[in-house]
Amino acid sequence: MKNPGEPTPPASKVALVTGGSRGIGSEVVRALAADGWKVAFTWRAREEEAKRLCGELDGAARAYRFDLLDRRRPGELVLEVEEQVGPITGLVNNAGVRKDALLAALPDEAWEEMIDANLGGVFRCCRAVIPRMVSRRAGSIVNVSSLTAMRGVAGQTAYGAAKAGILGLTRSLAREVGSRGIRVNAVIPGFVPTEMVADATPEKVAALRATEALSAGVTAVSVAASVVFLLSHRAASITGQTVVVDAGSSA
Repeated sequence: MKNPGEPTPPASKVALVTGGSRGIGSEVVRALAADGWKVAFTWRAREEEAKRLCGELDGAARAYRFDLLDRRRPGELVLEVEEQVGPITGLVNNAGVRKDALLAALPDEAWEEMIDANLGGVFRCCRAVIPRMVSRRAGSIVNVSSLTAMRGVAGQTAYGAAKAGILGLTRSLAREVGSRGIRVNAVIPGFVPTEMVADATPEKVAALRATEALSAGVTAVSVAASVVFLLSHRAASITGQTVVVDAGSSA
């Protein structure tokens, strides 16, 4: 039985997932489809991976090309998804770019690109979807940050600054749109062995995992499960929060 004052779950569940063709993003797409969502997801450079995932999910997902640095694309993307898939009730800002460099040797252009892609991209996607969610007085957003936002990693000053900015954006946006029935939360994955960290040496991986309390570590599947929970009506009373999925590394 529905409690008085409890938000009513939307009749149709449509999610937009950025960076959904591989890694954590692809597991989020799979998990959402398994949970009964229609999923639109974006890809940037590898169309074949996107097509393969769409085929695997047999009509439950649709792929769209998207570059985080394209400032006009978010508005166009949201319009396309709503016309072709349905009204967006969930947004997962998962796409990101990581290029390590020591701060003392980091050019302005590289700093600006990292901030604009990783933080500006989240801002622009949220801005594109919020008016439509507000008009329907329903919606949920999950922003994927990084453990670097909590624990410094040498060579990731720009990346860490952008990912920390996502947490501040999440909390303030939750305050802005909560009265309209929209929830905004963040997820921080620990070390997940995906292609994004394939360049890490065995020594660096060991160092990153040294503080984990759970020997099994973190998988993309476990991160995806947390994202789907926060996006869903099961988390109807949760907003402005950050869920850390790091096998106890930050405990």
